[in-house]
Amino acid sequence: MRDKPSHALVDVARSVGTAGVTAMASIPGLLAAVDQHAAAVRDLLSASGQTLDAESLGEYLVSFTESALQRGWTPGDTRDWEFVRIVAICWLMTRHDY
Repeated sequence: MRDKPSHALVDVARSVGTAGVTAMASIPGLLAAVDQHAAAVRDLLSASGQTLDAESLGEYLVSFTESALQRGWTPGDTRDWEFVRIVAICWLMTRHDY
């Protein structure tokens, strides 16, 4: 069983996701990149037998963010892969009212 994520980790994931969803309206190409990542997340969860719901998206969001931070990623660049993936997960959550 996975330990409960730290508040700091959850805050990073949420702040990046929220900022990114807002930025999608003004950064050319970000919406298309987010849409591609969202499709990949849906496929990944489906392939692992999970349903697309608040719990699976939340767990993936925290796990992905934690892994990215451990690899040395830092929030800030709206064009890096990790930023776009986190935004895609948050976008899926907002599109499905999670």
